[in-house]
Amino acid sequence: MSTALHMASAKNLVVSQQTLAKPGQYLTFTLNNETYAVGILNIKEIIAYDRLTKVPMMPAFIRGVINLRGRVVPVVDLLSRFGYGNTTLAKRTSIVIVETISFAGDHSGQVTDIGIMVDAVNEVIDITEDMIEPAPTFGAAIRPEFINGIAKQNGLFIVMLEVNILLSVNELATLGKTHIGRNESEFADLSQNVD
Repeated sequence: MSTALHMASAKNLVVSQQTLAKPGQYLTFTLNNETYAVGILNIKEIIAYDRLTKVPMMPAFIRGVINLRGRVVPVVDLLSRFGYGNTTLAKRTSIVIVETISFAGDHSGQVTDIGIMVDAVNEVIDITEDMIEPAPTFGAAIRPEFINGIAKQNGLFIVMLEVNILLSVNELATLGKTHIGRNESEFADLSQNVD
């Protein structure tokens, strides 16, 4: 099997194993005039955007790191991660600290905190089962495995994100190696305690 076919099969496997978003409470936020949601159980805290420390030779969507009570937390620019360019800083720009769990590779079961930059945090809403539809399988501007559902509320669509895939430590480390030749342990060290 060719490398391209193997990679396509692996990607399809990830998508086919992905489950539809579950009903519950979700934090909604705005990014590039669109509304997104992340399950409230994945949210650790929300902080106002403050200066980030740049880390040399990281992928462009990792805008830097912050010191969160003695822990170094990488901050991902979601707009850049989606391939739309960089987030423009404004008065309501925030960093949402998300807890992710890795399900593959050497980091399987590892819990990691990652910050995501958003234009503005909106509110926590209850999303019921009847509001959730599967993500489109074609025509989406975002990689389909990043989305685990679309919720409809008051005639508007809310894109429900699958943070464990979107912010996968394994994939972020692989992208880092691809772009700059660093190894996974260097990326993993970003989530370790600071002395």
